[in-house]
Amino acid sequence: MIRKLFGTDGIRGTANTAPMTAEIALQVGMAAGLHFTRGDHRHRVVIGKDTRLSGYMIEPALTAGFVAAGMDPILAGPLPTPAIAMLTRSLRADLGVMISASHNPYQDNGIKLFGPDGYKLSDQAEAAIEARMAGDMAGDLAPPAGLGRALRLDDAQGRYVEFVKRTIPRRISLDGIKVVIDCANGAAYKVAPAVLWELGAEVVPLAVSPDGLNINDGCGSTHPEAMCSAVVAHGAHMGIALDGDADRVLIADETGALIDGDQIMAVIAKHWADDGWLQGGAVVSTVMSNLGLERYLDGIGLKLLRTQVGDRYVVERMRELGCNLGGEQSGHIVMADHGTTGDGLAAALQLLSIISASGKPVSEACRPFEPLPQILRNVAVNGAAPLEDSGIQKAIKAGEARMGSDGRVLIRASGTEPLVRVMAEGNDKALIDSVVGDIVAEIERFVAA
Repeated sequence: MIRKLFGTDGIRGTANTAPMTAEIALQVGMAAGLHFTRGDHRHRVVIGKDTRLSGYMIEPALTAGFVAAGMDPILAGPLPTPAIAMLTRSLRADLGVMISASHNPYQDNGIKLFGPDGYKLSDQAEAAIEARMAGDMAGDLAPPAGLGRALRLDDAQGRYVEFVKRTIPRRISLDGIKVVIDCANGAAYKVAPAVLWELGAEVVPLAVSPDGLNINDGCGSTHPEAMCSAVVAHGAHMGIALDGDADRVLIADETGALIDGDQIMAVIAKHWADDGWLQGGAVVSTVMSNLGLERYLDGIGLKLLRTQVGDRYVVERMRELGCNLGGEQSGHIVMADHGTTGDGLAAALQLLSIISASGKPVSEACRPFEPLPQILRNVAVNGAAPLEDSGIQKAIKAGEARMGSDGRVLIRASGTEPLVRVMAEGNDKALIDSVVGDIVAEIERFVAA
């Protein structure tokens, strides 16, 4: 079965236009509800969201769909994506839903689905839900007496706060540590500062006043400049920048310099390997991770195993191989001992616990390798399919030949936005610049034609 609605991270698009309309959300609720109805028990679905204005449209539409399918929706309100995954398991729900477009601007929204085990759905499950949506569901919906009942989970935030605090040892205290936390005016705007403060940190909160339109707007992990500046201005030990649904994180050291997901994975991997906690002798990441990470892990006797882009593909490979650490350069960090999906706040706490134990400044403790020069450029394609063009394929092959064995070229269509991402990395920055520029120019020529 072929998926048309679902991309690499659920369904995503501009709010109030297909596929992110109330009508389609209603259909998703009915189809997903029917797909996960098994047995005679009262079926439950946990629904969370970020702070986008369009959440007020999508949430009730999904709720109506699940009620029509006979499911009881449990409304958790604004919470990070990993909190919804956790609550789905904790409440023994049959399904979890996060309404969010992650790091995208407020105009977009999305629907992410989690199975009863708290993991994102497989391609096959998403295709099966789409197939139901394409058919006639009327005969399968609940009779009047079997309709679901919606309720609100009043202690949802408190449950997640306590859960995430337990991801680090109880002996760890953040007393005396000043932390800047940028919540992107998103889903973690309440819980993230609360967690850090309760663990003893002095907290400088940024972007914690959502208005429905300012999520990810000049803030968060996609725009970390304000966080970096605030670290220096406040003399903080570290800065933390989450994205709109708080499943990814970037860090700033005490000088305001950024630390990406590759460095975060390297630090945690070394610490866990030294303490005997790392499973599988490897870290799972995507094709986007820097060659510097791969060489660093190889130097300490560990492997880097790569997947296609998308944190759910990372998780699938981790489960397949029994690994407990993986993630993406963009800041999705998955720690299987603590959760089923990327958790930006939990990853930041893990770093803080390592730093606290080491006594070293963040700049020294969290930059274990020097990344190879890497350039990534995004090209808007406006619905075109440039990667099928023979001229562009020729330009890509020419770039790969120029890079040789000293680097690599990666070209891929975004699974969440109408973009083609052109990336190259290697030892020679001037060569990388030239290779990426040539490929981008060829794609832009194709799109303009």
